[in-house]
Amino acid sequence: MNSATVRNLLVRGMLAGLGAGVLALIAAYFLGEPNVDRAIGFEDAHAHEHEVELVSRSLQSTAGLATGVLLYGVAFGGIAALAYCVALGRVGRFTPRATALLLSGCALLAVYVVPFLKYPANPPAVGDADTIGKRTTLYFLMMVLSVLLAIAATILGRRLAPKLGTWYATVAAVAAFAVVIGLAYAFLPVVNEVPAHFPATVLWRFRLSALAMQVILWGGFGLLFGELAERMLNPRPTKAEEDRAMAAAPN
Repeated sequence: MNSATVRNLLVRGMLAGLGAGVLALIAAYFLGEPNVDRAIGFEDAHAHEHEVELVSRSLQSTAGLATGVLLYGVAFGGIAALAYCVALGRVGRFTPRATALLLSGCALLAVYVVPFLKYPANPPAVGDADTIGKRTTLYFLMMVLSVLLAIAATILGRRLAPKLGTWYATVAAVAAFAVVIGLAYAFLPVVNEVPAHFPATVLWRFRLSALAMQVILWGGFGLLFGELAERMLNPRPTKAEEDRAMAAAPN
C-alpha cells in the first residue's frame, strides 16, 4: 500500500472518527450524564467538606463533554485507520467494508470490553482518591495485555489455518485468548471501592451507558469508515466507463 493511499485512508479514518464521536456524544449526553448527576448528588449529600468547583457542572456536561468525546473520536479514528492499513488483506479475503467492521468489532472487544469486565467504569463518588494511580495503572495494564493477546491470537490463528482449516484455527485462537484472559482476571488484583449505600441502580445504569457509548463509537466508526474505504478502494465505474465496457463487449 503506497503512502498516498495510507494518507487518504488516514484522513477518512479521522473523519469517520469525528462522525462516530458525534453519535457517541449524543449517547453520552442522554444516557450517561443523568447518572453522573445522580452520582454527584450522592457525593454531595455524604461529603463532609465541599470543594470549590473550578469548572461548572453545566460546562462540564456540554462543552467539556463535546470537546473530550470529539477529540477522542478523531484521534482514535486516525489510529484505527493506520491499523486498518496493516490489517487490510492480511486477515482474510474480506472486502474493505467488511474489514473495517471486523477490525472495529475486534478493537471494541480488546480495547474496551475485556478491560471493562475486569475493571468497569465508575461514576463520581465511587473510588478512593488515594488509589486512583493504582487503579489507572491496573486498567491500562489490562488494556495493553488484552490488545497484545488479541494480536497474538490473530497470528496464532493464521499459523494454524493451513493445518487445521480456517474454522478450527479460529476456534483454537479464540479459546487460547479466552484462557489467558481468564488467568489475567484471576491473578490481577480486584478493585471494589463502591461506598456503602451507593445506589446500585445508578452504578448499573452508569456502567451500561459507558458500555453503550463505546459500542456506538466503535460501531459507528466501523460503518462510516467501511463505507468511505469501500468507495475509495473499490470505486464504482462511472456511466461513461459502463457505456464503453458495454460497447467493447462482443455481441
